[in-house]
Amino acid sequence: MKRKKEVNSIAEIIRKIRNNQLIDHYDIHLSADLRYLEDEIREMFRRNKEVIENLKKLEKVRTEFLGNVSHELRTPIFAIQGFIETLLDGAINDPQVNLSFLQKANQHLNNLNNLLNDLIDISMIESGQMKMNLRYFDPEPIVRNLVNEFKPYAENKNLELDVKLSKPVPEVYGDKEKIRQVLSNLLVNAIKYTEKGRIEVGIQDYEKEVRIYVRDTGIGIDPEDQRRIFERFYRVDKNRSRELGGTGLGLAIVKHIIEAHNSRMELISQPGEGSEFAFRLKKFV
Repeated sequence: MKRKKEVNSIAEIIRKIRNNQLIDHYDIHLSADLRYLEDEIREMFRRNKEVIENLKKLEKVRTEFLGNVSHELRTPIFAIQGFIETLLDGAINDPQVNLSFLQKANQHLNNLNNLLNDLIDISMIESGQMKMNLRYFDPEPIVRNLVNEFKPYAENKNLELDVKLSKPVPEVYGDKEKIRQVLSNLLVNAIKYTEKGRIEVGIQDYEKEVRIYVRDTGIGIDPEDQRRIFERFYRVDKNRSRELGGTGLGLAIVKHIIEAHNSRMELISQPGEGSEFAFRLKKFV
C-alpha cells in the first residue's frame, strides 16, 4: 500500500511537470524515503526550466535580429530605388541633379555593402567559424599605418589625429589582421562622433600586457548607453548613425574579436567630454 502511494505521488509530480503546473523546483515534494529521487527530479526540473528559458531568450534575440536586419537593409534599398526611379522619370537629363542623385545612390550602395560585410563577420564570429591566426607581432606599424590612412578624414573635420606610444613598443600576442579591424572600427567611430578637438591612438606598456586605446574629445556616451553600446544594432543616436553611414554592428564585432583574444573591451566616457575605448593584449616578455 505504501509503495503504491509513493508511485502515485511520483506520477502526480510528473503530471504536474508535463502540464507546466509547477513554478519552481522547490515545489516538488516526495516522502522522506524518496528524498534521493526527489533531489534528482528537482535537478531535472531546474535544468529543463533553464533550457526552456534560454531557448525563449534565443528566440527573442533571433526575432529582434531579423527585424533589425530587415530594417537596416530596407533603408538603403528604398533610398537607392527612389533615386533611380527619379532619374528614370526624367531627372537623368537634368545636369543639376543627375550627378548628385547618382552620388547619393552610390553612397547608399557603399552603406549596404558595409552592412552585408558586417553581417557576414558577426555571423561567422557568433557561429564559431571565425578563424584566429594568433602569433606575436609588433602593433606599432598597424597603429601608424591606420593613423596615416585616417588622417585625411580627420583633417577634413579639422581634427588632430595623433599617436602616443610607449618606447620601445613590445610585441603582443594576437591576430594581427583582427586587431587591425578592431582599431579601424574604433577610429571610424572616433572621427564620426567628434566635431572638434583631437583623437589619440596609444599603446601603453605594462608588466605582462599592453594596453591599446583610441581616445577622442567627441560627444561622449551617457552611462545608461554605455551598458549596451556593444550590443548588435544598438545606437546611441539612431538618426545620426544612419546619416553617417553606421551599420550598428561595428562595436559588437569589436567586442567579439577582443573576447576571442581572452581580453575585454574597456570604455571610459563622459557626455560632452569624449570617450576612450581600450583593450589589453598579452605581451612578449
